[in-house]
Amino acid sequence: MIKTEQKRFGNMPDGRVVMLYSFTNEQGLTVRMTNLGGIITSILVPDRTGRTDDIVLGFEKLESYIEPQPYFGAIVGRYANRIAAGKLIIAGKHYQLTLNHGRHHLHGGFQGFDKVLWQPTVFQDDERAVVQLDYISPEGEEGYPGTLTVRVTYTLTNTNHLIIRSTAWTDRTTVVNLSFHSYFNLAGPDRNTILDHYLQLEADHYLEIDADLIPGPQLCPVSGTPFDFRQPVLIGAHIGEEHPQLLRAGGYDHTFVLRTQAGPLQRAGRLSVPETGRSVDIYTTEPGLQLYTGNGLDGSLIGKKGTCYGRYAGLCLETQHFPNSPNNPQFPTTVLEPDAVFDSETRYVFQYNLP
Repeated sequence: MIKTEQKRFGNMPDGRVVMLYSFTNEQGLTVRMTNLGGIITSILVPDRTGRTDDIVLGFEKLESYIEPQPYFGAIVGRYANRIAAGKLIIAGKHYQLTLNHGRHHLHGGFQGFDKVLWQPTVFQDDERAVVQLDYISPEGEEGYPGTLTVRVTYTLTNTNHLIIRSTAWTDRTTVVNLSFHSYFNLAGPDRNTILDHYLQLEADHYLEIDADLIPGPQLCPVSGTPFDFRQPVLIGAHIGEEHPQLLRAGGYDHTFVLRTQAGPLQRAGRLSVPETGRSVDIYTTEPGLQLYTGNGLDGSLIGKKGTCYGRYAGLCLETQHFPNSPNNPQFPTTVLEPDAVFDSETRYVFQYNLP
């Protein structure tokens, strides 16, 4: 039986109560999340010696999540990643989204899904615990057409699967691209770097970015580049190379094109730290995975246990459709029609008894 707890995490500035939910399975893995932005605040995982560490970046108090911060652990949407100039053209009609990232639209705008208070419902049986989060995004929110009804469920199982499933419906043709934005550090907060992590991805191509981190339409082969993670590679092995794409982003901030495009759940890759025995395998129905190595962290954010989150303190593995897809018709579509359902699943499978 999975142990569950729920308690008040604090209050929004307008007085609304924010809840914190904690699930611990029979393997000793604990996941804590809040209904503000669907933020996962902690994932506590043992290592091969039995020591438990928190393997995601975040804060101890609600107030730090309400203040501007780089999407630690949150649901991002309506559209994860960037839309160039915030411009949408749907069925010949032009829409202007809010510009919250210089000249562009990022992660749903100023009031994206990471900043809203979701309606929670908790379920439990012998093998799993679930938090269901519901939110209705009104017509015109951040410039998007259509009223979008969204449901995201977080499920923790006794087999160390963290399953994130997102569904959405609209009353008017719109675009949807949801993702999960946790910053992982499998070594725990004492290490404060992910350069010693090994990453393997099921991707033969990646998307090059321009000076504003907007990808172009061409799929670029990873072979012979610092973007080749087809076999496990240390994150720190090539991140400091004088490659134009790495210099442009200050590290990795790129979409990898998964071999199996959107469809049945497929393996996307693995992140591991052999020293601790911890690893996480990623499975998804999405066509892409955004690798972001925390290039913008500068030590100004003080996290759990007083940790200063500096550059490369954590990395994101964001399963999603491609950035700027509405303006690249050759990319997999992110258009959602009123008679269709957006349905996406990603699961993280944690292990900590590797030989």
